[in-house]
Amino acid sequence: MSIAIREVGPGIGGEVTGIDLRQPLSGEEAAAIHAGMDRHAVLVFRDQPLTDEQHQAFSRALGPLEEAIAVALRKPEEHRLPTSFADVSNLDQDDRPFARDDRRRLFSLGNRLWHSDSSFKPVPAKYSILRALSIPSKGGDTEFADMRQAYDALDAETRAEIEDLVCEHSQIYSRRQIGFFEFTEAERALMRPVRQRLVRVHPATGRKSLYLSAHAGGIIGWPQPEAMAFLRDLMEHATQRRFVYAHRWQVGDLVIWDNRQTMHRGRPFPAEEKRDVRRTTLVGDGPTVEQVA
Repeated sequence: MSIAIREVGPGIGGEVTGIDLRQPLSGEEAAAIHAGMDRHAVLVFRDQPLTDEQHQAFSRALGPLEEAIAVALRKPEEHRLPTSFADVSNLDQDDRPFARDDRRRLFSLGNRLWHSDSSFKPVPAKYSILRALSIPSKGGDTEFADMRQAYDALDAETRAEIEDLVCEHSQIYSRRQIGFFEFTEAERALMRPVRQRLVRVHPATGRKSLYLSAHAGGIIGWPQPEAMAFLRDLMEHATQRRFVYAHRWQVGDLVIWDNRQTMHRGRPFPAEEKRDVRRTTLVGDGPTVEQVA
């Protein structure tokens, strides 16, 4: 049986059948997945009961992995998973849900804002590959917004205005939006802003897209109030329902998305229930602009 992809969203999102991700990925299968990502930007694989090792092997067959170090306020002794995974669960090192006022949980609530993974790093992420091991009784969906369609829907004047704009990104900016301000000096040093273009060109398709994120906290050369008002307007435009695919998780799902072409956000769920989801992340193509200290 060969790979088939059925569109599941409004121009974004495809459900893949005809493949068992527990088996080594052939070159032909890897090429089909990359082609599917170029077209759909989000791919859904149902009923894939992978081990962590199989998850990593599948991910590495698509590209080199990013290390998840010092990005979620977990101390080294608090990690449940190796650093090849981003632990985006609500669980502590003993597999218990964080207390409602746990600092790590409060920081993670920033993932409920629209964002692009690792846009706060000099080299932002390519694909994110998320797998569900345990899901809550309700809520916890992930929504994806198509930044290609959002760019195409802008008027010509706005497209010309944003063509060469550069933004500053940091997790500090996104957490300020939810009222999280308590960072140590060491954390602030790790979260120094980096610069990213506001318009990106996909290296395979040549298609332009907006590169937005809650991590964006300013536009180089613009007054701060004007920049933030402008970015907020762009965010509202880009997350209209006509550009969004909402994924309702099932245990065994694995979902891949292209951070160069999408934004995403997690939706609320009961704080006392487990949501064990584990993400590998593929290293991006390179800086979107030359980084300046």
